[in-house]
Amino acid sequence: FVFERDLFVNLRLILVSGKTEDFTFSPNDSATDIAKHVFDNWPAGWEEEQVSSPSILRLIFQGRFLHGNVTLGALKLPPGRTTVMHLVARETLPEPNSHGQRNREKTTESNCCLLL
Repeated sequence: FVFERDLFVNLRLILVSGKTEDFTFSPNDSATDIAKHVFDNWPAGWEEEQVSSPSILRLIFQGRFLHGNVTLGALKLPPGRTTVMHLVARETLPEPNSHGQRNREKTTESNCCLLL
């Protein structure tokens, strides 16, 4: 017997400020879907961090940026359990496997964080 809630993935999103909020998604939801949902349902306690567009919201999971088409199911997240991800506002993403080298050359300030 499977409870309906066990078919969903619970995400606890953490902002740079340390504020958190829990959301529930389908394993078929992509990083882009999640960013749009969070933008459209921006939590009441996050007003100071409000962004102008869902397209600049980025998810970080296990130290890596999730590209837009990656689904929660592809990450093999355990349904019915809470998984923690960071949510940041960032215009561009490094290309996969480029380690951000191209972006680092274009700017003098670094917006990179390494989670170990």
